Amino acid sequence: MTEHQDTARAGGSDLDLHGAFHVYDTTLRDGAQQEGLTLSVADKLTIARQLDGLGVGYIEGGWPGANPKDTEFFRRAATELDLRHARLAAFGATRRAGVRAADDPLVAALRESGAGVVTLVAKSHAGHVEKALRTTLEENLAMVRDTVSHLRAEGQQVFLDAEHFFDGYRLDRAYALEVLRTAAEAGADVVALCDTNGGMLPPWVSDVVRDVIDTTGVRVGIHCHNDTGCAVANTLAAVDAGATHVQGCINGYGERTGNADLVNVVANLELKLDRQVLPPGLLTEATRVAHAVAEVTNVPPSARQPYVGTSAFAHKAGLHASAIKVDPDLYQHMDPAGVGNDMRLLVSEMAGRASIELKGRELGFDLSDSPEVVTRVTQRVKELESRGYTFEAADASFELLLIEEAEGTRPSYFEVESWRVITETATHASHTERPTGEDAVSEATVKLRAAGVRYVVTGEGNGPVNALDQALRAAIVQAFPEVAKLELIDFKVRILDQGHGTDAITRVLIETSDGTSSWVTVGVGANMIEASWEALADGITYGLLRHHAG
Repeated sequence: MTEHQDTARAGGSDLDLHGAFHVYDTTLRDGAQQEGLTLSVADKLTIARQLDGLGVGYIEGGWPGANPKDTEFFRRAATELDLRHARLAAFGATRRAGVRAADDPLVAALRESGAGVVTLVAKSHAGHVEKALRTTLEENLAMVRDTVSHLRAEGQQVFLDAEHFFDGYRLDRAYALEVLRTAAEAGADVVALCDTNGGMLPPWVSDVVRDVIDTTGVRVGIHCHNDTGCAVANTLAAVDAGATHVQGCINGYGERTGNADLVNVVANLELKLDRQVLPPGLLTEATRVAHAVAEVTNVPPSARQPYVGTSAFAHKAGLHASAIKVDPDLYQHMDPAGVGNDMRLLVSEMAGRASIELKGRELGFDLSDSPEVVTRVTQRVKELESRGYTFEAADASFELLLIEEAEGTRPSYFEVESWRVITETATHASHTERPTGEDAVSEATVKLRAAGVRYVVTGEGNGPVNALDQALRAAIVQAFPEVAKLELIDFKVRILDQGHGTDAITRVLIETSDGTSSWVTVGVGANMIEASWEALADGITYGLLRHHAG
């Protein structure tokens, strides 16, 4: 890991990321405590590179010495990470009661981690000191003083996370403040006030932060959890009250309901409060980084995530679309390009003529002089959605419909004569008697004509849709080899009228990929297999359309 300059350089401009204001990401430690989120060392190295690409000032890498994975991360980071903007911070606790900091093995792990920054968690809640640490209030202050001064003497920068600070402040204000003074006097550069239980509201945070700064004069940071849904608002309230160090996680990861979403925090600071906290131009990387990290964590990104979600600048209502046609700013709080996102127009039963015209323009069709086409498309969308179709989630199906209405014919690369599918398995007296590894097997037969040749192909799969997918692509690939690149990557089924039970109308959404991009098609029918076939066929048709158009 290379030594960093105090001033990070990006885009030819200087910005002090490690001085007047800190953006501190704790995804690799606190975020990794989220239920269902597990990171390997390789995952953590990859995420660290992404966070550095966003331009954060500090990346908390984990707790060396507490578990082998985090120890290994810091060992590998020394040679495998070449961070341009961020400094790595090692997280750990103050020494144990009754043990010198110099002799505590966990403090030694922090000292030997190779990290230039150490963030120490310390008890600032008198009740926690006595009940959790089972020591005296005086010894806890000694633990803070000894550990901070020891690490500072070893040449490391020290931040202190005052755990459960706000609750501790309410219980015993004088003691909570004394913990902060002790840390600062021992050499801690920042004391971060932690809303560990996530129970605070913005006015309460503001009052406490102001009191802390006025009373102690220490440099204050803020670390908020989202249990009241106010983590971002609480963080901004702390900044407004004088905090100059903000902690959070990309995508709001973290235990329970998560930590403050760091993207929301920095976007609000830069775009709404006009405070430059990232290197110039790097906020436009926010959407890319948020989604790239989501791929590594295997936690699907929230479509409704502010700023970077796919729905953050999506417009569905016809009234909105009509206004956006005149001026996009009328129904958007900012230009989505500022965070690397895009405006999207959703086509649905709520669509008006403006929605269709704008969506057509987005797809490369100028319908401004074709009012009759806009009318036909609008009517078809509303009629089909009344039957259960959804085009806001299936852009590819909508584009095929639009081409059909605009050009008078639907793109077609094959003509299907018939298809059928059967599923069979051995019968057993009970499920428990089925031999290990024995599953139901589906077989599909597809008859179609492509490029003037008739094909009859049979495919097998672990389910009827998989078998149909195999047979359909095996038939078409003989006429169009590019179909070999297409792959079904997602399959969603929804029952639309649940009161009908097994004979209910079914909607199927299928996502298909060519290895570089993906698209979604929709099928609807009383039979789930029939709906799946429609979506499958449209998915391949759209893939061929893209290939031949390119």
